[in-house]
Amino acid sequence: MVSAIYSQDIKNEESNPYINFKEASNSKDRFELFFNAPNRYNQNSAFDWKKSLEEYSSNAIASKDSTAIFDYKLMQSQVFYDLGEYSKSVDWLNDLYKSKENIPLERKKILLELLDGNYAKLKLYVKQTEVRKEKKELGITENITFYDIYSNLGIPKKAMDEYIQEVSKTINPKDYFQNAEYNNNIGYYLWLDNKQPPAINKFKDAQSFINLYIGSILDVKTENDLVKANFLKGIIAGNLGKCYVDLKDFDKAIPYLKTSLETINEYRMGAYSPQLIENVLYLADAELQTNNLNDALLLLEKDFSYVEAEHILKRNRLFAAYYDKKQDFEAASFYYKKNIRTRDSIAANEKIVTGEQLETLVQSELESSKAELKESREDLAIKSSEMEALDVKITAVFISLIFTLLGFAGLVYAYLRSIKAQRIIVKQKYIIEAALVEKDSLLKEIHHRVKNNLQMVSSLLSLQTKNTRSKAAIEALEEGKSRVKAMALIHQKLYQNDDLSVIEMQGYIESLVNSIQSVYKKGGHKINITIDAENVELDIDRAIPFGLILNELVSNSFKYGFPNDDEDGSINIHIRKNNGQQGFFEYTDNGIGLPENMEDRTDASMGIRLMNRLVNQLQSTMNIDKVSEGVRFWFNFK
Repeated sequence: MVSAIYSQDIKNEESNPYINFKEASNSKDRFELFFNAPNRYNQNSAFDWKKSLEEYSSNAIASKDSTAIFDYKLMQSQVFYDLGEYSKSVDWLNDLYKSKENIPLERKKILLELLDGNYAKLKLYVKQTEVRKEKKELGITENITFYDIYSNLGIPKKAMDEYIQEVSKTINPKDYFQNAEYNNNIGYYLWLDNKQPPAINKFKDAQSFINLYIGSILDVKTENDLVKANFLKGIIAGNLGKCYVDLKDFDKAIPYLKTSLETINEYRMGAYSPQLIENVLYLADAELQTNNLNDALLLLEKDFSYVEAEHILKRNRLFAAYYDKKQDFEAASFYYKKNIRTRDSIAANEKIVTGEQLETLVQSELESSKAELKESREDLAIKSSEMEALDVKITAVFISLIFTLLGFAGLVYAYLRSIKAQRIIVKQKYIIEAALVEKDSLLKEIHHRVKNNLQMVSSLLSLQTKNTRSKAAIEALEEGKSRVKAMALIHQKLYQNDDLSVIEMQGYIESLVNSIQSVYKKGGHKINITIDAENVELDIDRAIPFGLILNELVSNSFKYGFPNDDEDGSINIHIRKNNGQQGFFEYTDNGIGLPENMEDRTDASMGIRLMNRLVNQLQSTMNIDKVSEGVRFWFNFK
């Protein structure tokens, strides 16, 4: 309580930063006042700042003052970010950065930090990684970190491990604010990983540290320091409240969340605060669960700018729950349907984009690790050269003293140098091998996630099938689902293999055929299937076309090749790949064969056109032979 009064006294004594900003005589002074104001929106709204900046920017453009134009546009980009207009902020920042050779380093640092934050909010993590590489090249940061990106991508365990590894070594035990931030972040990652009890312990540790920091009279604190500390205190209280809501302990959750809202609302440093909105929604949820319906409705009707998709979805869900409790089922149904439409349009897209960004992100991390390994090798080469030069000197000394008793000492010295060099080499080899093992693990995780994403696509196709009445549309969706499963199986086999570069085709084809056979139960289990692909291994670029081709062929055999449910039916699949030689693929069945007008129907057949394109990817041409019984497909491949 004392610290809050102390903070308020300081704010009353300090002059209004907005008025100081307007009274400044030039863009440089305004720039310093703007970015050093601890809570620039406490007394004047972001829209007041935005209006003034537009006026000053127009005057700078009229006077063709390029330095002032840059400064005002950078400040405007910060205001857009604070208002939650991230796309607009990014557009302005990228336009400013085109003249990056002429930007002073301190301005460039602010610009890149702001770009980093915008890309995080827009979930453009690959762009965010590029910005961090740029910051490292400019010497703004020492290392490229990924833990917050992994957290946003839904991998909190990896995010926490990397955060602890990166940050724990820099923690000063006597720095209470730093310890509060550290414990709060670890608690946040534990909460994201649905580990509420240990998360609560970390948040309470963070709460103790921040209270010690605010209450300490030994350290002199600026107004900016106190604003940041009280804002963090509000965030920690909100995190504790959210954990107790998840644990259904609403009596503990509600006081924490109310305290958090009051504190964040007073000390938030931007016009838009995702933490404030999230805590409002959690408090509304807790009030609903305890049947305080009027309080819940007041919270849900607050006039916020809902930018984050998850906030929009949760608000709609809570509105629906509120109207359910009020037995206004028409209004509840409206919000349920609204949520379904919003979720369907966002969730599927985000899963695919997230999978793609995760793969690119891990590739970026691999490149970063390779660069570090390259630097280590270069250092090792320099040391080796120095050692070689030193060995030459030692040899000269040894030759000059060969006729003396010190010759033996020279030999011992050379031997010891050799042992030291071997230890350095062994240590470097261990580091490289450990890094390669970790990267293999990451690649397996990528393939596992890609497989899961493809299964999600398959499930979405299944859901769509249930809502479709057209027989042709259902067949098309089922065919699409079968092709997605064929690709998913490739990624499953990859992360199950020790060797991530190739697919063992015998096992893959057996699994693929079993999957197709389970769909076509009628007659499918009576057909004798022979697979001859032992010791054939293909990389993923060739395995995926093969999988899709086989999916089409086996599916067509089951659907059309054996209409009479013939128990003598057979399918033969043959693949051979000689070392350094051309490979051969052959598929035959003894069914009823192709129709007489097959050549005329080739262009209209989706399956035939798809197989021809896939075979073209393999740099070959599909051959189709009509035999006495059934049909034969074959081609050579490299």
